[in-house]
Amino acid sequence: MPAEQFRRHGHQLIDWVADFLKAIENHPVFPNVNPGDIRRRLPPSPPQKGEAMTDILADVDRVIMPGMTHWNHPRFFAYFTSSGSGPGILGDLLATAFNINGMIWQSCPAATELEEVTLDWLRQMLGLPGNFWGIIFDGASNSTLHALAAAREQLVDLQIRERGMSGRNELPRLRLYISEYTHSSIDKAALLIGIGMEGIRRIPVDDEFRLQPEALAEAIADDRREGWLPFCAVATIGTTSCTSIDPVPAIAEICNRENIWLHVDAAHGGIAAIVPEMRHILAGCDRADSFVVNPHKWMFVPMGLSVLFTRKPEVLRRAFSLVPEYLRTSQGDEATNYMDYGIPLGRRFRSLKLWFVMRYFGVEGIAKRIREHFRLAQLFVEWVEAHPDFELMAPVPLTTICFRAHPQGWVDEIALNRLNEQLMHAINRTGEAFLSHTKLREWFVIRLVVSHLRVTEADLRRLWEIAQAKLPEVLASHM
Repeated sequence: MPAEQFRRHGHQLIDWVADFLKAIENHPVFPNVNPGDIRRRLPPSPPQKGEAMTDILADVDRVIMPGMTHWNHPRFFAYFTSSGSGPGILGDLLATAFNINGMIWQSCPAATELEEVTLDWLRQMLGLPGNFWGIIFDGASNSTLHALAAAREQLVDLQIRERGMSGRNELPRLRLYISEYTHSSIDKAALLIGIGMEGIRRIPVDDEFRLQPEALAEAIADDRREGWLPFCAVATIGTTSCTSIDPVPAIAEICNRENIWLHVDAAHGGIAAIVPEMRHILAGCDRADSFVVNPHKWMFVPMGLSVLFTRKPEVLRRAFSLVPEYLRTSQGDEATNYMDYGIPLGRRFRSLKLWFVMRYFGVEGIAKRIREHFRLAQLFVEWVEAHPDFELMAPVPLTTICFRAHPQGWVDEIALNRLNEQLMHAINRTGEAFLSHTKLREWFVIRLVVSHLRVTEADLRRLWEIAQAKLPEVLASHM
């Protein structure tokens, strides 16, 4: 594409994005489409000849937009939100323009050293100790996979790197400990590193859905007696279902005593520690062997940036370092080669968008917005608690609210589950807001996540109005 043509279409696209973000609340959060609707609007075969950019951009409006779930919408309250800020979007654009591969230092010195600096800034913002070393991956699932592989690699006597795990009758079965509400990415990581589902032991939780340390200690003792080799435990700061916070200090004490790797999943909740008065949620994390946090969740960085911190980068490096001749360099230990610390050889310039966001908002600007999320979440809690037909279903230590409709006189839990599922879908079908759900024990509960860059009190009030208006309509269908 000639430079002037690129400039013309680039300006057109930037204008489109600016207008889109400025009026994003005018779009439905959740699209009114069925599976296959978007696919049927696309040709079944690729174009044989090049097409004009004007036609391609026009099809964004005609084909793509009708099927968009708008994560940047201020009333996107589902899952864990990821709101791309202006500076983050521009940083991502520049990273794409550079199109580098940061596999080793000399493949792009700026990418390597900016990653080192921004991750040390993030470490300071979270209050983590100076011996935590960081690396960027695309998401927490990938970060977690690398953490668990390092935990396995710490068992040097087993020689798993050299000899593998298959066909070795003398190899003890490894045991991984998680709570009943640990994220499913931990299970997937266990599958990938050869632990298997049978190698995962789920520890019961207390009334606030937090892992019970006493039960963990008992499980470890039982497993040792049965011939298992405990090697890793996972604690969570902000579980996916209800953002419960596991008692990390007590878990860390057990792991230290038992010589077990402790991984802390703070993918969503950890960012809250940027607010000084919330720093306490990371108590005990200084003793973790690895720690994951996602700036693309609650720090307004566009999707695709998860950070794995570890006190033992040498173990991570031992697990993954393989240097073919064509990637050997003369810098030696003077430079960091991130390819040595993970599976990916291709590494985007992800730290650039993190740098843009950190500099544009500053620590105080980010903390101010997160603090407002806490205020809004507590406001919604007050509305739910004051309404006779709604109830909270879990504590709210962060800004995720688990609630449900519970009309007076309803006692059948199966019927309540069905009612709340229908209520959630009714809210989502309006296109004005988007919510997701979870199961707590046997309860179907609606999840509301207040962590969006663009959310306001008016957005939250509108959602509450919709929920109250839709409940009688759903109840009428049960009559």
